[in-house]
Amino acid sequence: QVQLVESGGGLVQAGGSLRLSCAASGRTFSSYRMGWFRQAPGKEREFVASISRSGGGTYYADSVKGRFTISRDNAKNTVYLQMNSLKPEDTAVYYCAAESGRGLSTLIGDFGSWGQGTQVTVSS
Repeated sequence: QVQLVESGGGLVQAGGSLRLSCAASGRTFSSYRMGWFRQAPGKEREFVASISRSGGGTYYADSVKGRFTISRDNAKNTVYLQMNSLKPEDTAVYYCAAESGRGLSTLIGDFGSWGQGTQVTVSS
């Protein structure tokens, strides 16, 4: 497994931007597909975005498509989530997830390693 540490969360006004980072341990980061998920109070954890091992493939939840961008830097063992045009409904704890393997996934069960989460709060 890989150890994941998220950062970059905070409080922002609606319409603003934040960039989340997720730093991974180990020397095999490029063998992991990565994902971002979020969990709002009282709600189940949901998929946000996923990126393939090389970064050539990405996939987004409809609710964030066109506003969020997932990317990765395999040389830095880091995956990012650039969040623009933030809305109050984007308020949640955001989690980074990793799983060794090809392709993309939107399923929580397809990811075996998780970070501790970072809080994003969007005020109206």
